[in-house]
Amino acid sequence: MNVPDDLNYTSDHEWARSEEGGGLRVGITDYAQDALGDIVFVQLPEPGAKVSAGDSFAEVESTKSVSDIFAPVSGTVTEINQDLTDAPQRLNEDPYGEGWLCVIVPDTDGAEPELLDADGYRKLIES
Repeated sequence: MNVPDDLNYTSDHEWARSEEGGGLRVGITDYAQDALGDIVFVQLPEPGAKVSAGDSFAEVESTKSVSDIFAPVSGTVTEINQDLTDAPQRLNEDPYGEGWLCVIVPDTDGAEPELLDADGYRKLIES
């Protein structure tokens, strides 16, 4: 499984990458897309939507199942990957690149959950 060292991860198999300006680009991991199988539909939040850490904020449908995607942090969605509407398979093909889901600007007024580093995430998926 591909687990880039420059990302943070949740135990629910989402990744987060810090962006200039303080936002976090969010997606699902290679492990998650592999477990889901061929992704055929993605439902994303609207820009401006408030999300809470650990709560479902998006949905991914594959040929196997429908899965919730959980927010790695609390904050506001500022951008979504509109390309996934017409090409949901990008989540399978390039989960850390063209298959990103959205950008969330974290709230600054609350304690955020601990995100895993790459080594921590590798240990999680190997157990």
